[in-house]
Amino acid sequence: MENRMQEIISEANRKIKIGIIPGHFATNHSHINYYIDMTKIKTHHKIAKETAKELAKAYISNTHIDTVICLEGTEIIGAFLARELAKEGHASINSGSDICVITPETNVNNQMIFRDNIQKNVFGKHVLLLMSSVSTGKTINRSVECLNYYNGKLAGISAIFSAVSEYEGMKINSVFTSDDLPHYETMSASKCTLCKAGQKVDAIVNSFGYSKI
Repeated sequence: MENRMQEIISEANRKIKIGIIPGHFATNHSHINYYIDMTKIKTHHKIAKETAKELAKAYISNTHIDTVICLEGTEIIGAFLARELAKEGHASINSGSDICVITPETNVNNQMIFRDNIQKNVFGKHVLLLMSSVSTGKTINRSVECLNYYNGKLAGISAIFSAVSEYEGMKINSVFTSDDLPHYETMSASKCTLCKAGQKVDAIVNSFGYSKI
């Protein structure tokens, strides 16, 4: 499968790259025709730092952020993003702030939760959701439900890749969009054109990576 890997370079920053593999892949929510490999962005500090710089541009001058909630393995990017937003000596509204970077747990009912000792960093705070990819928006829905439960205030949504441009009127800030993958498709399992064409599923994919079938 790896021999099908193609490289996509960000137009905004040539140092940021993702890999894409065409095929037939199944996620928890849908079937997709590209696996987007973000392993290096999420695990190597240099490219994670560059990604954070790009994402921070949307918030530096006009968005107050107290807490970054990291989903789907984006903690390294989240730490660099907090650092970029809080830098002193530039025009950031968050300059000099001590921005909290946290990750929710998931309970047996697949609900996101925060322990008592972490809740103070969400309650009444301006929160930025950071994700690796947005394809259907279902993870955002689940995250916002969690945020509302703990009385957090949604300040922004960022992702490495997003096939969705906005969520309930809020722009989703991403480094890569569906314009970078013009043939990217996400389909429900029951309406998957690849399944109907008899094309076998190549792999099961999630935020950790893929498992070949």
